[in-house]
Amino acid sequence: MKRVWRGAVGAGILLAGCMGVATAPFAFAADTSLVVYSANDTDVNNFVFGMFQKETGVAVQSVTAGSGVLLKRMAAEKDRPLGDVLWGVSTVILDANKAYFEAYATKNVEAVPATLRDPGNLWVATNAHVIVFQVNRQLLGTMAPPRTWRDLQNPQWKGKVVMADPSNSGGAFTQVTNMIDLFGGGDREKGWQELEKVIRNVRVLNKISLVYTGVGQGEYPVGLSLEYAAYEYVQGGAPVELVYPEDGTVVQAEGMGIIKGAAHPEAARKFEDFITRKDVREAIIKKFFRRPARTDLDFGALGIKLPPLKDIKLASYDFRGWAKDRDAVLTRVQEMILRTR
Repeated sequence: MKRVWRGAVGAGILLAGCMGVATAPFAFAADTSLVVYSANDTDVNNFVFGMFQKETGVAVQSVTAGSGVLLKRMAAEKDRPLGDVLWGVSTVILDANKAYFEAYATKNVEAVPATLRDPGNLWVATNAHVIVFQVNRQLLGTMAPPRTWRDLQNPQWKGKVVMADPSNSGGAFTQVTNMIDLFGGGDREKGWQELEKVIRNVRVLNKISLVYTGVGQGEYPVGLSLEYAAYEYVQGGAPVELVYPEDGTVVQAEGMGIIKGAAHPEAARKFEDFITRKDVREAIIKKFFRRPARTDLDFGALGIKLPPLKDIKLASYDFRGWAKDRDAVLTRVQEMILRTR
């Protein structure tokens, strides 16, 4: 089996490329090499890239970082792309940056709801993460967990709830904008004012992985988390439960796009077909509990005890509208965080 290049190795390749130095990994033929910019966990990367390489013979060079870092890299490389695929990034972020992507309609496009893919096929969702409150029952003691977003405004939760910095997390961006919508009831300015009451109570961590590991390992009582990450601790026997906000939560879709001008477009298209395929999505949810964007999987048959979406109260959420306003929202949220510390 060919070697799979990851992490620091991938970063080194990119640095060498920027300096004009020829590097061995880029000597692969176009149909046997793929550079993936991934915001996914390393375990997920290794699992998926291993399956993909075994099936196709395409060697994957992975550069793993947060979505913000990867987008900055893509912007710097726009005239000479060094990556082929951006994967594991919120569809809100993908939609806000779709000028960087090449259109491709995957062979599995009809299995993904129209709301979870770009109309012009510039990106497609692969996962559908439900935003939840991740609760550590042991740390809560006799306290009842929060059941709604508005509960988080209660002074009893000050310092007991953690969330990720929206600048570094697509999930956290969706959390704050969903609260603005819910609290404002159509009046966005009122929503911002109500959001500040929550921001005053929560602790803001640098990235979302610190939220679910912190709650799962008993450091924090409550975290604004993602379903799959919280469910890993449930399955592992930790004193963790998932609360689906009763006033409405959001499905945070995550997906991929083929980078415009990619050096390996054929391999990139193969990867998009692979990652959206039914059997691959089944393998991923069985191992990592990541709810697929496809709607034709039988969770019960797979032994996954997650509620069907029809049993979860979902809020009305304007993904594309918020994506368009993303920069202004992030600026205002950062000012609010600094003002309330």
